Amino acid sequence: MSVRKYFCTFPQALIQEPIISHTLNAEFGVIPNIRAASITDQIAMVAVEIEGDLESIEKSVEYMRERGVVVEELAEGAEHKLA
Repeated sequence: MSVRKYFCTFPQALIQEPIISHTLNAEFGVIPNIRAASITDQIAMVAVEIEGDLESIEKSVEYMRERGVVVEELAEGAEHKLA
């Protein structure tokens, strides 16, 4: 099992969809762990750890990107400050 950390920025159209909390596990079998979030009516910024086999993690990240989520992998020790 691998764990990868990401910073995700969701556009307004996707804020109401349970992409991290439901879809990633249901569709890709990974375990998302939301570490921090800032959500407004216009944008959502989420720091998330995704645990699973590396191929499933990569597929889940590609899915989010295809949906319009900006996904940045965080280097070990890196932190994003949420607004």
